[in-house]
Amino acid sequence: MTHGVQRLLRIERNTGDLDRATAFYRDALGFNVDVADVPPPAWTLLPGLCDTPPRCARLSLGAQQIVLTEFRNAAPYPAGSTACDLWFQHCAIVVSAMDGAYRQVMQHAAKPITRGDPQTLPPSTGSVAAFKFRDPDGHPLELISFPAGTGDPMWQSVRAGSPTLGIDHSAISVGDAERSILYYELLGLRAWSRGLNRGIEQQHLDDLTDVEVDVVAMQPAAARTPHLELLGYREPLGRANSSAAITAIAADRLVWQAENVDVLLDALTDAGFPDAIIASGYIGGATIAMLRDPDGHLLVLEETATRRTRF
Repeated sequence: MTHGVQRLLRIERNTGDLDRATAFYRDALGFNVDVADVPPPAWTLLPGLCDTPPRCARLSLGAQQIVLTEFRNAAPYPAGSTACDLWFQHCAIVVSAMDGAYRQVMQHAAKPITRGDPQTLPPSTGSVAAFKFRDPDGHPLELISFPAGTGDPMWQSVRAGSPTLGIDHSAISVGDAERSILYYELLGLRAWSRGLNRGIEQQHLDDLTDVEVDVVAMQPAAARTPHLELLGYREPLGRANSSAAITAIAADRLVWQAENVDVLLDALTDAGFPDAIIASGYIGGATIAMLRDPDGHLLVLEETATRRTRF
């Protein structure tokens, strides 16, 4: 029987001001506003999760989607956050021209994380150029440019009128890389690359000192891109994710298309992750499950066989 995560459907981000967030992703990053006011996602109908139906907007960049979800009284993004804190989750935007993309986000008041200009990492870590920054709510984002012959080959063939092309991955900071690999393998993802990033360029990229971070790419079964990256910081160590609020600004959600969700939930429980399951149910013709990974990051599974997406 086939089961497991097949592909990443979308990234969901909470915002305290939907209009402001929509304008930033459109003007600074080149997203299309597909629908400015869409019904709330199916998981909000699961019992006990969300008292007030939020306002939502659906945006796309290339073939990838982000849904912005407004909670007016949401807890703000934690002050003084760094890349190694365990609530850190960024969205990596592939660019065709780093200089143009960098100028564009800075002209729209992006808040830099990276110290100085975009950094080019050494050949041992792929020679990619990257720049990290925050949106108006404090969510981390990254501009990333792949040299020829690196990254998903699809990015070498994409052509667009904008310097931004699409979403390559979402990266999350984790406290124990091996534990997180096990967790996501139980859901059907597989580790297809692994490296150790260190050095002055990584320190400038993260605005941290003495950085050593394991970077593990976890690939779903049916599509390499977009994928999940695990960031296991050996040094420095970050703070634990203390927030359990699904409506908090920092509570990003990765929404995965999956096969046989019930089998996956049983696998998590049998493997010693009983607290991973927040809620599950049958909503709008689809099985929906809201999960929390070992470090508190949220994800949603949507059953594929009878899936009828609400937007």
